[in-house]
Amino acid sequence: MIRIGVDMGGTKIEAAALDASGAIRARRRIASIRDYSTLIESIRTLIRETAAEAGAERFTVGIGHPGSINPRTGLVRNANSSHLNGKPLDRDLSDALGQGVRCANDANCFALSEARDGAGAGARCVFGVIIGTGVGGGIVMNGQLYEGNGLIAGEWGHTGLPRPGAEEVPGPQCGCGRLGCVESWCSGPALAADHARVTGETLKADEIAARAASGDEAAIATFARHADRLARSLSTIVNVLDPDIVVLGGGLSNVPGIDREVEARLAPHVFSDEMRTRVVINKHGDSSGVRGAAWLWPLEAR
Repeated sequence: MIRIGVDMGGTKIEAAALDASGAIRARRRIASIRDYSTLIESIRTLIRETAAEAGAERFTVGIGHPGSINPRTGLVRNANSSHLNGKPLDRDLSDALGQGVRCANDANCFALSEARDGAGAGARCVFGVIIGTGVGGGIVMNGQLYEGNGLIAGEWGHTGLPRPGAEEVPGPQCGCGRLGCVESWCSGPALAADHARVTGETLKADEIAARAASGDEAAIATFARHADRLARSLSTIVNVLDPDIVVLGGGLSNVPGIDREVEARLAPHVFSDEMRTRVVINKHGDSSGVRGAAWLWPLEAR
């Protein structure tokens, strides 16, 4: 059985066809599209072309998208790709394709991919973390995605930074309109903004990472502050969910040693005499989103 996953990113839309073993049989990409009606038609074409390349006449379709779908109204909300908000994405794609589709938040798809056959394979409870342009998360328990009653489970990026110091109150304004959210402290743009506040240097997150790797003390200090905030934020997840493993994804997960640094800083904030949750880097990288979207359909799907 072929499963086609679609990852609707901010700069690209990717489709991939997976066979029953999880191997990618075909993959295609197009640039992101902001006009909604054009978007729906382009995704339909992308899926059909991917299926044809994989030689699949019958296939399932899973969609990973920003934001979530309100289970009462069926409309997308909280997407940073604002042209999706207020739209019945799953219904429109289903109508365009002439078959059912399954949709989930992109961070949920990342978590499902890494739990199924990635860095969290075999774990009972996996918390997947996206730390990039934004901060998101997804929960997989016993191999099944847990989305919650309102389909917002895992949205730890829009909780407040735990145990803030005096210099962290009230905190930067988040894109959601609140002050001091985890996303406003721990995303890539937030890291760059923190570095600028402290040093006066305007650098992107990857530039700060490069300077830190070369021994620049200011950049090293910026990443130390970031790792501390990330550990504090994840301690809330560990205290509530007690996952076997936390899998880091997104652009900032590429910073060398960030998994070890965060895991080492977690223990003092966890309500236990023993820190059993492991923090690891993802296995599938940029492919995790599209793979997880494909896995939204169960193994027995026909």
